[in-house]
Amino acid sequence: MTIIYPSPIFGPVHSRRLGVSLGINLMPGDGKVCSFDCIYCECGFNKDFKPHTERPSREEVRQALEAKLKDMQANGPAPDVLTFAGNGEPTLHPDFPGIIDDTLALRDRYFPDAKVSVLSNSTMIHKPAVFEALNKIDNNILKLDTVDKAYIQALDQPAKGYDVQKIIRYMKEFKGNCIIQTMFLKGNYKGKDMNNTTPQYVKPWMDAVREIAPRQVMIYTIDRETPTQGLLKATHEELDTIAALVEREGIPCSVSY
Repeated sequence: MTIIYPSPIFGPVHSRRLGVSLGINLMPGDGKVCSFDCIYCECGFNKDFKPHTERPSREEVRQALEAKLKDMQANGPAPDVLTFAGNGEPTLHPDFPGIIDDTLALRDRYFPDAKVSVLSNSTMIHKPAVFEALNKIDNNILKLDTVDKAYIQALDQPAKGYDVQKIIRYMKEFKGNCIIQTMFLKGNYKGKDMNNTTPQYVKPWMDAVREIAPRQVMIYTIDRETPTQGLLKATHEELDTIAALVEREGIPCSVSY
């Protein structure tokens, strides 16, 4: 079943990777806005879920977040993390940097032990204000599914002009203050073999990870229904083998099966 998240606040939910996570969705609550159109996205394809409402304003996000944090302070549960995710790419919001500042201030007031995380597809990290905002948070989680151009076009279906080598250069500019997140899967899409667990894809990806030198890598596989048929989960063994390669470089790697 396709998931379209309410906006601007949803949850808390239990995240496989992050614990008790309060979601912050900067996209409209009735559709999807993203610079990727991933064939594994739980929110479906962009064309099928075009929104009819506006994105929440910075002030609407601030007010809704404060109200929810007050409620959680009074009634529980305490969040482990405030996570920017939802129906698309959070850094596309024109007030993303200001919203990050507001969120950090509210976190410090209500739950100073909670982390602030952003799940991003990395397409806006070339913008100085977005880069600076991501540098302020606890978990700057950046997507890098592969470095193979043809595979990226088939799997992530990015907006025109996407250049993975340019993205890697900007990732390096974080000087280790980032977490790389990668989807590994198998199966077929439009007649193309989508298995990116093989050395053909893993070795160049591993070279890029070594270059970026993130403080952590998160690898995962399909967990929810995808908008297209024919995709399969990577096996525990395949993910463990890839994780071992990362850890051999001295980089911690978490695996979600």
